[in-house]
Amino acid sequence: MKLITKNTDYAIRALLVLGMAPEMFLSAREIAEKEMIPLPFLRRILRELLKKGYMESREGTGGGVRLTRRTEDIRISEVIQFFQGRIQLSTCMFRKTACRNRTFCPLRKRIMAIEELVSREFNAITLATLLHDRVST
Repeated sequence: MKLITKNTDYAIRALLVLGMAPEMFLSAREIAEKEMIPLPFLRRILRELLKKGYMESREGTGGGVRLTRRTEDIRISEVIQFFQGRIQLSTCMFRKTACRNRTFCPLRKRIMAIEELVSREFNAITLATLLHDRVST
């Protein structure tokens, strides 16, 4: 079980780099080097973030990408949902079909409560929060 996938991790790390210099356009290569993210992988992630409206791009010398939203307005929960869907600790699947005990399973009810708690915690974290934490450490 992975709570955060590699795509989500790389997306958040790229957003953090952009959040440290919100007015500047940074190239994918600069971001990749700062965060040690494979460049082809990062370019794909940046395209997705661009489509979703997190950033804008400019071509040519001095071009790259920069944030279009304030760091306070970017919730980590929305980045997670965009790249991997709803937070799930268990899919309650058995041999690729939904478990037949799913609707009345007492463990599933507990898991759902934990999922809700984790979702609320991630919803409370913004990109600005992480930038503050990064500077404080």
